[in-house]
Parts: sequence; structure tokens; C-alpha cells
Amino acid sequence: MNLVGKLLGNRYEIVEKVGNGGMATVYQAKDLVLKRYVAVKVLREEYTTDNEFIKRFNIEAESAASLTHPNIVSVYDVGQEGNLYYIVMELIKGKTLKEIIIEQGKLGWKWSIKVAMQIASALETAHRNHIVHRDIKPHNIIITEDGTAKVTDFGIAKAVSNSTITAFGTTLGSVHYFSPEHARGGYTDAKSDLYSLGVVLYEMVTGRVPFDADTPVSVALKHMQETPVEPITLNPSLPQSVNDIIMKAMQKDPNMRYSTATQMISDLEFALRNPTKDIDTEESRDFATQRINVINNNATEKNKKEETKNKKGKLAKFKKYLKEHPVVKWILIIVILLTVFIGSIGITILGLNASAPKQIDLPNLVGLTLDEAKAQHSNVNIEVTEEAFDPEIEEGKIISQKPGYQANYSIAEGATIEVVISKGQEIIKMTKLVGKTKDEVLKEAKEIGFVLKIEEEYSDEVEEGIVIEQSVPEEEEILAGSEVTVKISIGIEQVEVPDLTGMTEEEARTALTNAKLKLKAAYTKTDSSKGSGVIEQSISPKSIVNKNEEITIYINDYQAIKQGTAIINIAKLTNYEEQYTKVDTGEVDEDGNKIYKEELVPAKDVHLIVRVDGTQVESTTVKQNEDAFSVRVEGTGTVTIEVVIDGSRKATRDLNLNASTSITID
Repeated sequence: MNLVGKLLGNRYEIVEKVGNGGMATVYQAKDLVLKRYVAVKVLREEYTTDNEFIKRFNIEAESAASLTHPNIVSVYDVGQEGNLYYIVMELIKGKTLKEIIIEQGKLGWKWSIKVAMQIASALETAHRNHIVHRDIKPHNIIITEDGTAKVTDFGIAKAVSNSTITAFGTTLGSVHYFSPEHARGGYTDAKSDLYSLGVVLYEMVTGRVPFDADTPVSVALKHMQETPVEPITLNPSLPQSVNDIIMKAMQKDPNMRYSTATQMISDLEFALRNPTKDIDTEESRDFATQRINVINNNATEKNKKEETKNKKGKLAKFKKYLKEHPVVKWILIIVILLTVFIGSIGITILGLNASAPKQIDLPNLVGLTLDEAKAQHSNVNIEVTEEAFDPEIEEGKIISQKPGYQANYSIAEGATIEVVISKGQEIIKMTKLVGKTKDEVLKEAKEIGFVLKIEEEYSDEVEEGIVIEQSVPEEEEILAGSEVTVKISIGIEQVEVPDLTGMTEEEARTALTNAKLKLKAAYTKTDSSKGSGVIEQSISPKSIVNKNEEITIYINDYQAIKQGTAIINIAKLTNYEEQYTKVDTGEVDEDGNKIYKEELVPAKDVHLIVRVDGTQVESTTVKQNEDAFSVRVEGTGTVTIEVVIDGSRKATRDLNLNASTSITID
């Protein structure tokens, strides 16, 4: 179904088709209310027949619309037009992460971590709002021209997975990125998204997915049963810390993965700053060996002999009793075994409790100075690992800590917490960006430390891809991380040539002006096979040309002979009035007087001559009382009709045969 040109919701005009997905077709559209371009996802027909799916789809899409985050593609609207169900979203210029991986293969680990942190930040917001994506994959992540990662299709995957797991014979959501619990059709939550993010990060740093096979079912089984090849094996330049983060995110058991996106972001930040240091993926405790003293009582030899004799006698009697009562014997054995087992557990617990360090709540040190942190939390060891600039936290205060703060999280008393201290806001000096290429200013933004915002603008003077203007002047000092806008030339504006066929010269001039083009000249041609107006133009219709291009037109001056009718009112032109006369009836009345009657006097004959453009076309005698005498005329364009009665010209009229085929002359 081609929707180009269709108006959805009396608001969104479909401009062009930009892509296809397993679930929807994506169009670029113009929002006629807010005067902006948007992306419109229209559901495929096979989903629109499932009422339960449509209900869930609307609920989930409306939930996704509530998410606001710089790394989430905004959902503006959800609507229905007949049997069309659609979502209106933010229009993003860029490439999907999958396209970038296909083009470049494995990506730099630092760049990959930064992208993963942005995705995790988007998930962090979604999970806080109780929305699980369920379809995190490179295809659903768009990288904008300034390097920002945007996650799309939030909430939609849930509606799909609740309704069906297949479409067109292919597993939805791409099974290559499914978590084990998703693959087996079990319960999925925030940790499932983090598993998928681990797979995405794996693919970014290695250029391949961790599991692949000939069928989706085989891939799903590998997710559930096999351990992936560690990414550091495929990419030896990968830091061990990054390898460990990926492997932890991809644990089969959800309890062994990161609990939240916040935890994963913390480890990613640490790995980015400290690539050579290991990530602590689990806590370990050392338990001291306990010594148990044994007390020996020294008895006299005599006492020992007596005790031995007594014990032997009692033991013999006890053995005889057990022999005579076998049930008691087995009960006694079971009691002894249970006592030994329970006693050993108790001793072990006592030993562990005695040797394990005391547990305390993990303190939140962010925002404190080092002295304040040490004074308030003397029961932990605080170690400064780095100093870094920060646009929000003032100089001397703690920016971040490892382990990152979490409520209800415990650590051992005396444990070490690593912190990063703020060097305050970094001041940078703006360089000259005007005249440089897009790639050059992107590189400069990364090196100097400002956020680049790119706007595109047509230019008749600056070639495509070159910076025309920058919002912050050269040499001006700004805070690191500030946004700087640059306008980049996209060259001379290209416009479409309109079809001028049949237009007059003035109409053609107006149409060209509206299309941002110019009329160079207008010439005439004679062509009896074509109609009036423009019959030829120097540049074909729908051609794409530079703005202000000049176009020459040719106008047909051929006029075909046309026929018409002149309806002449002789009576009115000669001021005819009816005349009556008295006629003797030959009868008399009672008084003997003659009886008369009135009779109409017959109209006299007049001579009619009709000329068209000076040429006589009619000469005849007609009655003066004729009020609709028809005369056939012919000519090209406008003709002049002259009426002469009895040698006197009574009327002259013009008839435009292009506009009308008859005229009344009175």
C-alpha cells in the first residue's frame, strides 16, 4: 500500500517512504499543525486484524510516549485512520547502529562504551517508569550525525511479544539479541534488556554476534545453553575490564547479571577512565581459621582402671539391651547422626560469624569533599583514583565512587571505596570552525570538549559540507561540555521544475516564481496538433535543478477555425410594433349601425444582410416581426458580426468563439 500524498489524522501529510520493518512501514511526513517533519510508523496489515493486539499496542505506545530522554526517540502521537494504525515519532537523521557495524566491522572500544552508556541511560529512564523494551538490538538504535545514540520502539515490542512471536516466518525482535528467558518464552524484565545490551556491546567490539546458526530456534537454544566466546578472544586489544562487563551482562542466570542499568553505567564509566584496572564483578570474603582448645583431665591410674572396669560393664549391658531391642538400636543411630550433622553446621556458622567482617550500609560520597567524606565515614577506606573536570560539581568535591551508591547495599567495614575528585568546570577556548568540513569540526568537538549541534542550510556561495557559521565566536572562552551550533552548507537548493503545459505566459511566470525558478524568455510556435498556451519548455517537467535556474517557454499561436451561431432579433432592431385595422363584418347592430372587427396588419418584409469580419455570410428577406433569426458564423478567436437591415446598419457585436458558440443580437 502506497501512502505517499495521503493525509493522516487530518494533520500528517505523508511525504515519502523511508524504510520497512518486520512490524511497520516507516514514512517521512509533514506535521501541518506544528510545521515540522516527523516519522510515521504504519502497522502492517497482518497486525490490524488482531483486536487484542491493537488494544495492547495502543496502551504500550501511549506509555512509551510518556518517556522523555535525550537518548530515546520521542513518540508524539498515536492514531488510527480506518484500518491504518500509526505512531508519530521524532524524525532522526542518521544511521542505525546495525548499518554502522555492517559498514565498519568491529568498532573502537571507547566509542562502543560511550554508545552503550547512552543506551543504558535510556533504559535506566524506561525501567524507572516500569517500561521494559524487550527488543534492544542495533537495528533499533539510531546514531545521529553528531554521534548521539537514540533508542526507538519502546513499549511496542511488549505488545508484539504478547500477541505472537513470529512474522513472515522470522522470529520477531531478532533472536540473535534475545535473553535466555526471552528465548524460552519466560518472564522478561529490566535484566533482559541489559542482557540484550550486552549482546549489542559484544557485536560492536567484535563485529559479530555471540551466537549464530542456520535457524532462529538454533540461535535461541545457544542463548539458553552455550557460553559465548569471550570478546577479548576475538579482539585482543579489548581491555579486560570491558570484556568482564560484557560477560557479566550476558550471564544466563538473571541474578548473576547487573541488577540495574545504573550499575552497568557505573562499571562502563570506570572502564572508560581506567581501562587497565579490573572490574570487581563479585564480592569475596576471607574467613580466618578458628582454633578450638581441647581440655584434658589427668586422672590417677587407679581411677582410670576403675572407670574402665565400670565402663566395660555398663557397655556390655547396653550392647545386650540393644541386641534384644533392634528398633531402639536404629532410632539411636539416627539420633546420633542428626546430632553430629546439626552440631557441625552450628560450629561452621559460629566460625563464619566470628571471622567475617562487620557489614555496613554503603555510604553515598558524591558531592562531599574528601575531608567531609573521611570525617563522616571513618569506617571505610576512601582512596582517590583520579581527578577530572565536571561541569556541575564544584572543585574539590567527589564526582563518582566505586562501588557506585545504591540504597540497601552493604559492604564490609573497612572496605576501600575509590572516588574521583572534581577539578571544577573546565574552561575551553573556541577555535575557528567556519570554513572547515563536517568531519573536521566533529573531530575538533571531541578533542576540545564541546557538544556540537549541526544545522544544515542552503548556500549559493559556500560548497556543500563546509561550515558557514558558528554560534560561539573564535577565541571566546566557554565551559567544557557547552553546546556550540554550526551551520553547514548543503549547497545550492535543488527544486523541481513544474509542468507549464497549457499555461499563458503570465501563468507560467507565476508558476516558475513559486517554484523558485525564473522565466528567461517566451516565444511563439504554430502547432495545429496541440492546444493553446505553453506547448514546450526548455527543461522537462519534474527535473531537479538549482534554484533560480532560467527556463524558456514556447506558446502556441495556432488558432483553429470554430463555428458559432448569431441569433438576430429583427423586431427589436427595427422597433417593430404590431398594427391593427378595422374591417367591416357586413353586419349591423340593433340600431342599424355597421359592426367592425380589428385585424392584425401583416408585418412587412425587410432585407437582412449579415457580415462576419467584413465578409457577407447572409443576404435574405425576412419578416419585420422575426425575433430569433439564426445565422451561422465561423472564424478564429473573436469575430465581429455586423447586422444591416434595409441598407441600414442596425448592430455590431463581437463573439469570442474560444469562449462561446452563440450570441444574441437585439
